[in-house]
Amino acid sequence: MAFPTAVNSQITDAITQADVQVLGVAPAVALGNLYQATAQALANAAHNATLAQQQLAIAAQAATTAGVALIYAQAAAGAHPLVAPTPPMPPMPPKPPSRPAGGE
Repeated sequence: MAFPTAVNSQITDAITQADVQVLGVAPAVALGNLYQATAQALANAAHNATLAQQQLAIAAQAATTAGVALIYAQAAAGAHPLVAPTPPMPPMPPKPPSRPAGGE
């Protein structure tokens, strides 16, 4: 019990018990706050990873679309999109004159 005062002793005891209760639960509250902050940080990290994955998928789709459009444009222009054009073949040399069938 507290020192004798002009305040009712039941009041001082109630306040003392409340103060002790606050000090008693402080570690549990601190640990709860730590767990909550950790959970929030992990949730933010997972959300950011998901967002980055979505953005990468969008960029990959755009690159694929641009590549296919380029292939279609080259094919429409008459060029084969995957093979470099080859130079024309040189003319064939003339055939030698044929011999008569008698061996002479």
